[in-house]
Amino acid sequence: MRRLFSRLSVGLLAVAVLAGLVLAGDTPSPPVGLSPAADAGQFAPGNIISDAVFFDGNAMSADDVRRFIELKGMNCKTGADGTPCLKAYRQDTTSRAADAYCSGYAGGAQESAAMIIAKAAQACSISPKVLLVMLQKEQSLVTNTGSSLRASRYREAMGYACPDTAPCDPAYNGFQNQVYSAARRYQVYKANPTRYGYRAGRTQNVLFQANKPECGSSPVYIQNQATAGLYIYTPYQPNAAALAAGYGTGDACSAYGNRNFWLYFTDWFGSTQAPGESPWQPVGILDAVEPRTGDSVDVRGWTVDPDTAQPIDVHFYVDGQPHSAARADAPRPDVAEALPAWGAGHGFEVTLTIPQGVHQVCVYAINVAAGGNNPTLGCRTVDTTGLPIGSIEQAVVTEGQGVVSGWTLDPDTSWPLDVHVYVNGAGAGMVSAAGNRPDVGAVYPRSGAAHGYQFTVPLRPGPNSVCVYAINLGPGGKNPELGCRTLVLRVDPQGDVRATGGATAATVSGWALDPETVAPIDVHVYVDGTWARTLTADLDRPDVAAAFPGVGSRHGFSTSLTLRPGTHEVCTFAINVRQGSANPQLGCSSVLVGVAPSGNLEQVTAKPGTVRLTGWALDADTADPIDVHVYVDGAFSAVLRADSARPDVAAAFPAVGGAHGFDSTLVLSPGDHQVCAYAINVAGGTGNPALGCRAVTVAPSAPPVGHLDQVTAVGDGVVAWGWAYDPDVPATSILVHLYVDGRYAGQLTAADTRPDIAAAIPGAGAAHGYTAQLSVGAGEHRVCTYGIDTAGAANPQLGCATVTVTG
Repeated sequence: MRRLFSRLSVGLLAVAVLAGLVLAGDTPSPPVGLSPAADAGQFAPGNIISDAVFFDGNAMSADDVRRFIELKGMNCKTGADGTPCLKAYRQDTTSRAADAYCSGYAGGAQESAAMIIAKAAQACSISPKVLLVMLQKEQSLVTNTGSSLRASRYREAMGYACPDTAPCDPAYNGFQNQVYSAARRYQVYKANPTRYGYRAGRTQNVLFQANKPECGSSPVYIQNQATAGLYIYTPYQPNAAALAAGYGTGDACSAYGNRNFWLYFTDWFGSTQAPGESPWQPVGILDAVEPRTGDSVDVRGWTVDPDTAQPIDVHFYVDGQPHSAARADAPRPDVAEALPAWGAGHGFEVTLTIPQGVHQVCVYAINVAAGGNNPTLGCRTVDTTGLPIGSIEQAVVTEGQGVVSGWTLDPDTSWPLDVHVYVNGAGAGMVSAAGNRPDVGAVYPRSGAAHGYQFTVPLRPGPNSVCVYAINLGPGGKNPELGCRTLVLRVDPQGDVRATGGATAATVSGWALDPETVAPIDVHVYVDGTWARTLTADLDRPDVAAAFPGVGSRHGFSTSLTLRPGTHEVCTFAINVRQGSANPQLGCSSVLVGVAPSGNLEQVTAKPGTVRLTGWALDADTADPIDVHVYVDGAFSAVLRADSARPDVAAAFPAVGGAHGFDSTLVLSPGDHQVCAYAINVAGGTGNPALGCRAVTVAPSAPPVGHLDQVTAVGDGVVAWGWAYDPDVPATSILVHLYVDGRYAGQLTAADTRPDIAAAIPGAGAAHGYTAQLSVGAGEHRVCTYGIDTAGAANPQLGCATVTVTG
């Protein structure tokens, strides 16, 4: 049912190369512990792929397929005749009816190749991985680019209905048609095994070359349906020469279709027998390995593992031996442009310390899946012979300037080297590295100790890049960069301030400094938008000295401002010196100046389940009522408003009036309690003073008592009668809750006149009856009522009745 291909399909996708990037020249054998690519010697002709893997239609989502196609074809160029890359291919698809083999296909407008593959895979329960591999082995559509792309590759995408002895059947032309038809065909094979020459569970001779019977065959025990289906579709097996060639060309009797299917699947998606292993291995490039100094090299590149958008690790080998590892998470906008689904954070830029001389540096990408391939990203040979060595040891900002120190020497001579300094890319001076460094002399006795350097350079406000270069005295022609440091010159002052109110004044304290000087600076204080005072921040603050090494401790300030009673806004500004023009605000605070509240908790009276609090509170800074906070057993309980009439308070404090009393009841659990009240300050003073505390014992609350007397059906509803009262407050009408069929149906107050209750319970009065009318609909219903405890305790059931409503 398909044309046999005797030529080699396009080989394994090379490690992807971004525009302007070059692959490594030589690729060494992977070091110990790193897995090689698919080994054709492991090809098993009787079990090319397991049924579980082959018939898994949900192995990849449409997004998974799209990302895979984008990855493999990220450098694809449109064909000369305008034929699009697979990642850009779209077509209007037609609907396919469901049948005994597939669940059907709902057509759509301008569907992508990924969507077509995923929908066909799901409909026919064939793995999308299988369909992708078939597209590659038949027409190389996954990796084809440029001149190799032409319309016929999509027209005959899966080689379906393309016999070797005749043209392809036009009835099956077209990408969607080919993909769906091929997927469906494997289900036809599966459902009708006796119709075909290759069957699972049998030993059969399989030809090495379908067009050349003289090439012979060998017996193969076909272990499963998936392998049988591959032989029906592609009726030959690879011979020894084809397997020995890997992706290459064998001999005249070699055929490659099923070999290439196994190779592509294994290299792209892992084992054909073990679902769940990582499907893809990392890709990437080693961009460069360049000498940095005589004992270090810079290594740059990028890598992506298609299984994750997260950065992965890279391992470095020097002269075939493990050296170090790093995370490839540096920004690479070019990678993000080529692989938008993975983003930019996949670059690596590291400096490796190595002995002086000629070395080979190799980099490997580490697969996120255990047991997966860890491919080499490339190798480079690098020569550091004769280059100076050294380092930057310290780079700090002092008094508005950059101070950098370190050491350097040239192994070709004991003479001190010159050091050139660049700030923000411009030359900033030269010093001789002739300072005494006994530690350097001890490590390099032939060079001596005179190799230290220190220099001071001017800085501009903000970040500054300071780079140091050792000037070579010997051969090599390179003046290596010893390093770069970013020094940030902050020219605006900084600090912190706190302002608090008191009875007659506000206290302002804090710290301030200007990064360009160790000397104290001025601080200006404003009250309600008007300048109030200038301070010098020269008080001792050891904590500031510890947080900002090198600036000293004399940067604190503190003052007291006498203010009228009320609320004031206090703002503090640090005054800039040297560079910069801003005088930043250290902070603004709203402070209260005035007297503290006063009052009294006069009485706390306990009743079953409740306590009653009475007293008064006022703040002399205002005539308005103030709040009182109540705490029970040390925990906040309630807020009261002291706004009830107290003529006695008005007589004692005529300036604030008499609306300052409070009288409130709190529900409390039975037992001993400590009840405290506090007056809440509104205009200054210190704190929220206590009005008093009382110890009380609360008796248990008695539950409500009552009865559901009767429930009668009326029309489409019911009427319920009864009575309820709370023994803790016998004269008070309480709430009754109603439930119908176990669901809350409403509430009412039991306040109907019930003389019988008044007669039976002296002191309770008659206002304890209830009558409720509820619309419930036809049918049998159960109506229940509950008395609601005034103290928040249990709410007992008053009774239930079942009634039938006929409507």
